Amino acid sequence: MRPSLHPTRTVALGFLLAIVAGSLLLMLPWSRVDGGSAPWLTAFFTAVSAVCVTGLVVVDTGTYWSGFGQAVIMVLFQLGGFGMMTASTLLGLMVNRSLRLRTKLIAQVETHAIGLGDIAGVARLVLVVTLSFEMVIAVWLASRLHLTYALPWPEAAWNGLFHSISAFNNAGFSTHADSLTRYAADLWVLGPVMAAIVVGGIGFPVLHDLRNKASDPRRWSLHSKLTLSVTAVLLVTGILGLLLFEWNNPKTLGAMPPAGKLLSAAFASVSARTAGFNSIDIGALTHESLALHFFLMFVGGGSASTAGGVKVGTVAILALLVIAEIRGRGDSEAFGRRVSGSAQRQAITVLALGSALITLGTLTILFVTELPTDQVIFEVISAFGTVGLSTGITANLPASGQLTLIALMYAGRVGTITLAVSLALGEHRTPYRYPEEHPIVG
Repeated sequence: MRPSLHPTRTVALGFLLAIVAGSLLLMLPWSRVDGGSAPWLTAFFTAVSAVCVTGLVVVDTGTYWSGFGQAVIMVLFQLGGFGMMTASTLLGLMVNRSLRLRTKLIAQVETHAIGLGDIAGVARLVLVVTLSFEMVIAVWLASRLHLTYALPWPEAAWNGLFHSISAFNNAGFSTHADSLTRYAADLWVLGPVMAAIVVGGIGFPVLHDLRNKASDPRRWSLHSKLTLSVTAVLLVTGILGLLLFEWNNPKTLGAMPPAGKLLSAAFASVSARTAGFNSIDIGALTHESLALHFFLMFVGGGSASTAGGVKVGTVAILALLVIAEIRGRGDSEAFGRRVSGSAQRQAITVLALGSALITLGTLTILFVTELPTDQVIFEVISAFGTVGLSTGITANLPASGQLTLIALMYAGRVGTITLAVSLALGEHRTPYRYPEEHPIVG
C-alpha cells in the first residue's frame, strides 16, 4: 500500500501547485498588455501574492497585465480564498454526494471545522456564502461605477466583479493604480467592500454558527463568541486610533470633512486586518498609525477565513491565558467555558513562530537594503499577515528582498503550524513522561 500524505502536507502542496501553475500562466505573452513575456520573478511574486490572497504587487495590476492576466490573477485569489482543500471537498460533494474519511481529514485541516460531521455543512456554506456575497457585491459595484462614474457597462461589470471577489477573499488586488483612494468619500463603494471583507474574514465556522444557531447566541461555540467579540474590539480600536493619529494629517484625513474622516478611518481599520485595500495614502501615515497597523495586520482575521495573520482566536486565547495567570487561576475561561490546554499551546506556538518569521524577514531585508526600518517592518508584517498594504517599497526591493516577502506570504497563508507539521518527518507519541520541574520564569 502506498503511503499517503499527511493532510497538512497536502494543504501545503496544493498551494504550491497553484502557485506554479499561476506563475506559468502569467509568463505567457498574452498575459501582458504589451504582448511580451513577464519576467519569472514578476510572475512568481504575483502568483504567490494572489494564491496567498495578499495583494502585494511589483507591477500595476491594471496597466501591466492584460484582461487574460487579470482573469488569471482573479482565479488564483479565488482559489486561495476558498482554500485548495475546501475546493476539493466541494467537488467531492458535488460528484459523490458523500465524503471519504481521508477527504474529511484533509478538509478539516483547511476549514478548522470542529468535528468531522461538520465538514459537509461547512463546505456547502463556503460555496453558498462565497458565491452569493461575491455576486451581490459585484452587481452593486458595477451599477455604482456605471451610474455614478459613467464607466461603460462592460468595464464597470469587470471592475465590479474583480473588486468584489478580491474583497471577499481579502486579497487586496485592484485594477486601479491608486487602489480605492478615488472612492475615499463614496460610502456606496467603500461600504459594500467593507461588508465583503468582514464576512470573508470572519471565518466559515462562525458563519456556520450564525446561520444554524442565530436564534440562540447562547448555543454559539466558544470560538464564535471569541472571534465576534474580539473582532468588534479590534475594529473600534482601529477606527478610534486612526481618527486620533490622522485627524490633522493633511496628507491623509486632515483635508476631509468629519464624515469623510470617519468613513476612511473605518475602511482603513477593516482593511488593515488582511484585506489590503486603501482609501488613503499608506506611505503618508504618521508613525503612530503605522505602529497601529503593525498590530492590526499581525492579528489578522478569524480562523478558517479568507484572512491571514496569527488570527483573532489566537490573540483571544493568549489574552485569556494572561488574565488567568494574573488572577492565579489554573484554567483560562470565557463565556462559561474552559479553554483546552492544547488550544493554549497552539496559540503560543503560532505567536512564537509568527514573531520569529517577522523578525527574520525584517533582518534579512534590512541587511540587503538601506530602507527605513519602520517601512521594512510594515512590508514584512503585511506579507506575513497576507494583508497587501504597502508603503510603496515592494517594487523597489532587490530580488532577495522580494523572495523574502514571497516566503513570508506563503508561510502566512498556509499557516505556521500547518507549515511546520507539513515539514516534520512524522508524528509519534512517547509511551513515557519525564518527572516535572518548574524553571524560574521572569
